[in-house]
Amino acid sequence: MSTTSIDRAFEALYASDDGSLDTAASLLAADRGADGELVRRGEEFVRVLWGRGWQPADLVRTARRELSDEHVRLLCGLVRTETAGYGRLPHRWQAQLDELDGAAVRPTDRFSYATTVLELYRLLVRLPRLDAVGPVPGDVLPPAAVGEPRMLTRIRALLAKAEATGYPEEAEALTAKAQELMARHSLDEATLAAGAPSPETPGAIRIGVEPPYEQAKAILLDAVATANHCRAVWNEAYGFSTVVGFEADLDPVELLYTSLLVQGTAAMTRAEAEQRAGGRKRTKSFRQSFLLAYANRLGARLASTSRRVASEAPSLLPALASRDLAVTSRTDELFPETRTTRVRAAWDEAGWNHGSSAADRAGLHPDRASLRDRPEA
Repeated sequence: MSTTSIDRAFEALYASDDGSLDTAASLLAADRGADGELVRRGEEFVRVLWGRGWQPADLVRTARRELSDEHVRLLCGLVRTETAGYGRLPHRWQAQLDELDGAAVRPTDRFSYATTVLELYRLLVRLPRLDAVGPVPGDVLPPAAVGEPRMLTRIRALLAKAEATGYPEEAEALTAKAQELMARHSLDEATLAAGAPSPETPGAIRIGVEPPYEQAKAILLDAVATANHCRAVWNEAYGFSTVVGFEADLDPVELLYTSLLVQGTAAMTRAEAEQRAGGRKRTKSFRQSFLLAYANRLGARLASTSRRVASEAPSLLPALASRDLAVTSRTDELFPETRTTRVRAAWDEAGWNHGSSAADRAGLHPDRASLRDRPEA
């Protein structure tokens, strides 16, 4: 098949009816010589989206929301092939690639395969431009860091233990210690900035906010980000929040949010089991109310911890305020038209009370005596 014929088939990507897609799939299925060009065109679509602000995790998240597992596996293969040609990838990209689904299983039916390809490509060509949150493959990149910062390794280990332990008091102390480490690390960064101002400016990362109950999860992420000198902007349509902040704060925010979500979901499951044991059937409204209360209460406690740690070094408050202003300004540059969203959730008093209690048990004001004899990660 000539590239002209493939171009004719690809006109269906911009049509609004599935009939055009079926006709195009039949055309492609009839010519085995089209396969190589189909893959090349797919890699080209992916490459264009890198320049339009998309990253691997964003594409896979969107495909998973809109299409089937078969489409997602096909997309993962295109992403792997396209990114394999670069000597170095931007920071955080390799971690996203490591999370991709396994190798695509190609259908034996050529028409089905062509239909899957065209359905995926139709999604890709219709994706809008996103605000860039970092360099793209092919850009000149800064020198690669060797290993991850020791502070981040310690936070990761503490949160992993908090998620794994079966003892609530231990989970409380471990999570609290992680948040305190984050707050003290921000002070250290402010100290360096105050002593020797650097040209560093705030950056950004995208963090998936997956259904169900994504509104409550977005509120939780916003609470974690705000308490740690970052800002979060939720994109409901594409299932992520963009967190803006200085580089040293971004990865810890993602780690803490993920861990608190795991702990909150586990606490919600336990609360539902207790309700069922008492003969009370719980519903979607119970779970929504639980997670909203959990996010609301944790936000207040996280912010309180950050204020307490900052108060121990009052001379650094101007430096912290300057960094906060820089983050706010960068957020306004990236998102000049943000708007607030009203919470849409059915009310369940028992769910709210259980969620508030679970947030209190997250223990973000550590009892130093309880931590004194614990080895640090």
